[in-house]
Amino acid sequence: MPAPSFEPPESFNLADYFLEGRIREGRGERIALRLPDRDLTYLDVRALAHRFGHVLGRMGVRQEERVLIALPDGPELVGALFGVLKIGAVVVMVNPGLGHDEIRTLYGYTRARLAVVHAETAATFVEASAGGSWLLRFLVAGGQVPGQPTFAAESRDVDGELPTVPTHRDDPAIWLFSGGTTGRPKAVVQTHASFANTTELYAKGVLGYRESDVTLSVPKLYFGYATGSNLFFPFAVGASAALFPEHPTPEVVFEQIARHRPTILVNVPTLVGRMADHPRASAQDLSCLRFATSAGEALPVPLYERWKAAFGVELLDGLGTAEMWHVFVTNRPGDVRPGTLGRVVEGFELKVCDDEGRELGPGEVGRLWVRGRSRAVCYWQNMERTCDAFRGEWFVGGDLVSRDAEGYVTYCGRGDDVLKVGGKWLVPQEVESCLMAHPAVRECAVVGAADAAGLVKPVAFVVAETASPGLAEELRAFALERLQAYKHPRRVVLLEAFPRTHLGKVDRGRLKKMAEE
Repeated sequence: MPAPSFEPPESFNLADYFLEGRIREGRGERIALRLPDRDLTYLDVRALAHRFGHVLGRMGVRQEERVLIALPDGPELVGALFGVLKIGAVVVMVNPGLGHDEIRTLYGYTRARLAVVHAETAATFVEASAGGSWLLRFLVAGGQVPGQPTFAAESRDVDGELPTVPTHRDDPAIWLFSGGTTGRPKAVVQTHASFANTTELYAKGVLGYRESDVTLSVPKLYFGYATGSNLFFPFAVGASAALFPEHPTPEVVFEQIARHRPTILVNVPTLVGRMADHPRASAQDLSCLRFATSAGEALPVPLYERWKAAFGVELLDGLGTAEMWHVFVTNRPGDVRPGTLGRVVEGFELKVCDDEGRELGPGEVGRLWVRGRSRAVCYWQNMERTCDAFRGEWFVGGDLVSRDAEGYVTYCGRGDDVLKVGGKWLVPQEVESCLMAHPAVRECAVVGAADAAGLVKPVAFVVAETASPGLAEELRAFALERLQAYKHPRRVVLLEAFPRTHLGKVDRGRLKKMAEE
């Protein structure tokens, strides 16, 4: 096992590590959160977290019980998160925009003791609980809902310090939902120590987060990538996180950059492309950024080049998983190799193996194996998948990668996405990267679908900058000219927008169904 550079004590709590520690260091007056209407210092956030913790305890939440948090990015989400951690309970953050059926499934799956919801979406969460016995109570933030307690009212007479429960470093702290592109999300049980380990190794050790940084994120905080990059990482060094509740369109993100002048932008490929291709991209001043990061989905080289040409800001692609909490292989400032994920983060170990677990040589494609002190405990209520993925110290994911002789890792797709066409293996990402080089293509996803003879053939779904007559056939010919014949898409389907998973990734399962309809 690689020697860790951070060894937390046995008694260890994330609220103490990320929040209370800044107060002890004398950073309490520094700005922690930059919000649309005001700024909050670390002392302000601490007071809010204490109030949440007091209220949750009064409402019956006990140590190790789960609390569902379904809030937009804002102070209430941050206060609730740290309040839950301070009393030793377990955080389950979810998208506040989920539908009735998804919420109802979550209630039964998580068996949450209480749900903290926002007034604007509370009705859906309350209605979804009808007839169930698994949820004790609701706590409404950001307004009022008839018949439900509100944080404003419940905390009116709350005052005083809230001691931090001395949790064990291996106690569950946060449930993260795996970000696969098909199937039902799985809850990954992560510990207090995992989050601190990656913060020390990746955020501080590789990216060099510092006190003067201001972070801004495209993905929302319920997504583990953003929880780290736009909350935990800046809080670990006394920096500031800018939060906004709106959907992150290019216009909104440009506005937030102009307002807060962040030094780190946390991005995803979809918005990378939309920002780079925006009609007013050349008028934007992104000189405040030290760098931007990209994760969540593959970043094609043409997309990276369009971003660099538009803004001149370094874009660091990397790979992380909920099972290893956050990024463990990455490009780094001053060391970017476009088309690769970069090199493994020091403190983690990575290998590429075949289906029998035999390690492969440089350039060979196989399953990614990774180990380090950020490994999760299990998938909740899924022993079969847990045993397959967690093998001793190693996490064995569904991602296919290769690594060259210099240690640079290239992403080759998901094992369940790889297609066998005409007896040969095809990695959809290769076809997607080819089509992304066409100027009319904004986004692209390739899936396999059976033809009339029952043989699997690649089908490309494309969101175009401008859909013109004959574009689908033009794109098919474009790929055929540049790829081996068996790799070119037999059909190109133009869409106005892609279906998305709960984490905003392209829903390839839905696209496959569409291709077969």
